[in-house]
Amino acid sequence: MRKLWALCALLLLFTTACNNNNVVGPRIPEVFVDEQINVNSQLHPGLRRDGGYSYINGGYKGILIVRQNASQYLAFERACPYDPTASCSQVEVDPSNLFIVDDCCGSQFNMQGNVTGGPSVYGLQQYRTALSGSLLYISN
Repeated sequence: MRKLWALCALLLLFTTACNNNNVVGPRIPEVFVDEQINVNSQLHPGLRRDGGYSYINGGYKGILIVRQNASQYLAFERACPYDPTASCSQVEVDPSNLFIVDDCCGSQFNMQGNVTGGPSVYGLQQYRTALSGSLLYISN
């Protein structure tokens, strides 16, 4: 009887171990990110005010930087998590400056990168940021 219980427990362990609940949707291709910008530079005037933003090269399809306040900046991958490899998939700040949108699929995100509408169920991929003086370091 003990062998039967042990066998059942072992089978249960194997069936739950193979459960694929960790799937996170389409994967954004991984690329090395190690960027730095001067947030006071004339190249990034939007980063001088709270809620402002700037686009830079880097990442898979570019990086969107959003200023939360004078000491906190968020950096997001511009590839939409709904279908990151689609040629038209690239998020941008809506002209209202209130949210981020991917015109390709219609997904919408708030300025903290969380999904608020559209077919995407995953938020924007976020990169690490560190501010030292006026230099913002962005990495993964």
